[in-house]
Amino acid sequence: MSLRIGILGAARIAPAALVKPAASVPSVSVTAVAARSQDRAQAFATRHDIPSAYASYEALLADPDIDAVYNPLPNGLHGRWTLAALAAGKHVLCEKPFTANAAEAREVTRAAAESGRVVMEAFHYRYHPLALRVEEIVASGEVGAVQRVETAVCFPLPKFSDIRYDYGLAGGATMDAGCYAVHMARIFGGETPSVVSASAKLRSPSVDRAMSAELRYPSGHTGRVECSMWSSSVLKISAKVIGARGSVSMVNPLMPQVYHRLSVRTGDSRRTEKFPRRSTYAYQLDAFAAAVLQGTPVKTSAADAVETMTVIDEIYRAAGLPLREPS
Repeated sequence: MSLRIGILGAARIAPAALVKPAASVPSVSVTAVAARSQDRAQAFATRHDIPSAYASYEALLADPDIDAVYNPLPNGLHGRWTLAALAAGKHVLCEKPFTANAAEAREVTRAAAESGRVVMEAFHYRYHPLALRVEEIVASGEVGAVQRVETAVCFPLPKFSDIRYDYGLAGGATMDAGCYAVHMARIFGGETPSVVSASAKLRSPSVDRAMSAELRYPSGHTGRVECSMWSSSVLKISAKVIGARGSVSMVNPLMPQVYHRLSVRTGDSRRTEKFPRRSTYAYQLDAFAAAVLQGTPVKTSAADAVETMTVIDEIYRAAGLPLREPS
């Protein structure tokens, strides 16, 4: 059995997130790409040895030989084209953030359930052994009852003309970097938190270049998320779970194949654990293929995305900023 995937958009992330890992996953083949022009699509297809190139997204979705699509379009277009793909009978691997806001995420979730197709949000770190091991450690009670969770995703993006700063395309630091921080806070905290407060640093009146938020979980523990695309926190990708008897700290949980450190402290003891350098994207593609071909449940489902987008919406409200809207 083989899963034939088409790409909606000649996006910069597509080679690392799909094309390269597909070469190591025998059950997957990337068979088509669509772009806003035939020349752009063909150039991408030629560069990455993809058999078919289409001049429109609609044309790719109409291809009966494509089983699934990868949707790496700008944030504000994720919902619209995921819905279009489902209507065309395709399975969907959609880049994060899943949609522009929680209401749109709920709409896509309903459509996914009605279609019977697999819809998976591309939080690739979630499928790596490092993230799975952290969940295992926390669930085991080794560090005691969770008291606080702190996550951060900060990186420099000084090109302010980048679409990630475009409100019309559902841009902003909380959408691009912060969605990772929020998702990690949910997963490692074991619950979906509510937002106590949030503070933004602005690139423009509606677009955040940095955000921090304080969280509270239903069980009583607290949390903090921090994110930025341009701030004094130039590069910071980390997560920490503090328990009653110890803590688990992660450096670079998002791309552990590049570099990572997992430290566990309990009492006077400390240990570190190491993990495979296989790409997070390869593990993610394994999971997507297994879901489509074998019916294996995914960890980053449409329903899971609703929870993440709900927290993101709450952060924007708490910071006094408008919610993002579909493009």
